[in-house]
Amino acid sequence: MAVQGSKACVMPGKEPTLSALVVACNEEHQIADCLDMLKFADEIVVVLDKCTDGTREVAQAAGARTLAGNWEIEGPRRMAGINACRGDWILEVDADERVSRDLAAEIRSAVQDDADACYLIPFENFIGDRLVRYGWGGSWGVSATVRLFRKGNKTWGNQRIHPAITLQGERRWLKACMLHHVDRDVSDMIQRLDRYTAARAADMRASGSTESFGRNFRRLFTRFFKCYVRRKGYKEGYYGFLIAFFAAIWPMLAWLKFRLDRD
Repeated sequence: MAVQGSKACVMPGKEPTLSALVVACNEEHQIADCLDMLKFADEIVVVLDKCTDGTREVAQAAGARTLAGNWEIEGPRRMAGINACRGDWILEVDADERVSRDLAAEIRSAVQDDADACYLIPFENFIGDRLVRYGWGGSWGVSATVRLFRKGNKTWGNQRIHPAITLQGERRWLKACMLHHVDRDVSDMIQRLDRYTAARAADMRASGSTESFGRNFRRLFTRFFKCYVRRKGYKEGYYGFLIAFFAAIWPMLAWLKFRLDRD
């Protein structure tokens, strides 16, 4: 791994400092917009995972420090970025996410508090240009998650997909939303399903999973009901149906890959 950059963390007296952390793999087409909305942070750190495009050059042009490497597992990749951050607080942002002005102001206010805390940030999820508010869940999109925390208060687990996290300190909420451009279209959703299930199958092999066909078959129905009915995906029309459908089938598809694609 190599750390490069032209901008050091600003340490204005004893005032708490904020690092913005972005993990990217070949994101030159969208990372500039992401980084442009993180200029309120005292430093920006970009983790370059197996990047072969111009992401590094775009990041460095934006004043970010870069950490290049090759990680097979999500958790260690995230922890490498966290460990590279110099700030007292860390804000984790993915390349397809945007921090609005309202959220930036709320974050700057929150880090002035000397609290030992982690902050959950609500999400507004977009498919293409369509804001889709309802139906997310079942490991298929999030409505809120911990993205702002004092350094040392969040630890990622050792999984490839949806790593477990360990949190310390008080849990609090911010009000403004993170804007998440989760998928461009239905084809993008299908490609994400393939990536998620392949990663999950690899995790199952690594852990020696004993999950059964029956358990995952039942989840087809419980997950669909949870997303489409309980989380009101029906309000989103066909998009709500697709979200519930993908949330329902991805554990079963991952299990089938685990069982059938062992070679």
